[in-house]
Amino acid sequence: MSQIPDIFKAYDIRGLVDSEITPDFTFATGLAFSRLLQQEREPATVVVAQDMRTSSPALADAFSAGVTSTGFDVIRIGLASTDMLYFASGKLGLPGAMFTASHNPVAYNGIKLCYSSARPIGKESGLQVIEGFVRQGSPLEIRSIGVETKRDMLNEYVDHLLSLVNLSSIRPLTIVIDAGNGMAGHTAPAIFARLNCTVIPLYFELDGNFPNHEANPIDPTNLRDLQRAVKKHKADLGLAFDGDADRCFLVDENGIAINPSDLTSLIAHRELIKHPGATVIYNLISSRAVLEVVQENGGTGLRARVGHSYIKAMMAESGAVFGGEHSGHFYFKDFWRADSGALAALHAIAALGESKKPISKILAPYQRYISSGEINSIVEDAGSATALVEASFSLRQGVEIDHLDGLSVNGSSWWFNVRPSNTEPLLRLNVEAKTVAAMKNLRDEVLALIRA
Repeated sequence: MSQIPDIFKAYDIRGLVDSEITPDFTFATGLAFSRLLQQEREPATVVVAQDMRTSSPALADAFSAGVTSTGFDVIRIGLASTDMLYFASGKLGLPGAMFTASHNPVAYNGIKLCYSSARPIGKESGLQVIEGFVRQGSPLEIRSIGVETKRDMLNEYVDHLLSLVNLSSIRPLTIVIDAGNGMAGHTAPAIFARLNCTVIPLYFELDGNFPNHEANPIDPTNLRDLQRAVKKHKADLGLAFDGDADRCFLVDENGIAINPSDLTSLIAHRELIKHPGATVIYNLISSRAVLEVVQENGGTGLRARVGHSYIKAMMAESGAVFGGEHSGHFYFKDFWRADSGALAALHAIAALGESKKPISKILAPYQRYISSGEINSIVEDAGSATALVEASFSLRQGVEIDHLDGLSVNGSSWWFNVRPSNTEPLLRLNVEAKTVAAMKNLRDEVLALIRA
């Protein structure tokens, strides 16, 4: 398959159904994945799960056929969130494949892959090898055909989540959940049936056509229905999940979206109470408040590049108990260092249910800076634009510069980061400062340089 399109991304495989990602392609990818697993001396059984997209069953079937044709076995766990696939990989000690395009529109599908125990596979840790095998054509030497079996792991997944957070004595809560017609419509009912919560469901019907709004809660327009419902029902909290339900965004009792950095700080605080002196990882787009909270509570904070494969690798190296990203991904040592939107939500619910305060008051101590959010600029030459920004700030007193991921510039009470997109001619800018005025002034100054 030397003519395959360029759909191998930094952390997964993702492309247009029929024209880019087809059953023939996923069959070849199943062969290539098995070949990688043989090289890495991984177990000879693969866990396969899928989301609610209409294209997912056929693509997963073909992938499974590719895997079993090499003599490997397959366990199909059916409909699942991505973190449920990670749970199955961790619980069973097996490599896994999840068929999903996450928050992408209906025309897309893809595959997220992991080694046994939910260890990540990204471009630098196996995905490039798989791509090479697919392009070259993996030799099909059929010695025996593997066996495909089915296993329902939803209840085991819920059992494990609820074993990690103490929710036994929370006060009654009313929670609005927007599943966006994605996989939270499958997993949330099983989780919340066991909690002291009244759930107001929005768009729990599994529908890969996303008839109500995109399943992408990082876009504020996709939170509007949830925000209205929280205020209408006088709910204590709102939860919004993306299409494969591995990310979760929160809305407070006033209908105001909660910055993921605030939730990172809250969970870090809770985990450091359980694990004094532990290490917490945050990515470089997270609020500076996260590091402050970690240090105030006796922990060690480690700053990471953006991207789950970097954070998971750093967690393994450092033994960190928790990691958080600005994009709504939250990683837990006791969840095989994998990310789980549901587990992050349960931490927030536990903190809320243990307190008489509303969630806005609980999170207020962590809200110390004003953030611009991510601002994208179309540029012809990202390197030149970044160099212009660096030249402008490098000679200023009290300024520190690093290149961990793009360009980060740090002042005493502010910082900003400029990073190029991996896939588009864009520069991404994030700015944070102590006041709204300072943030806006800094934002506008940097944007003027980028767009000069």
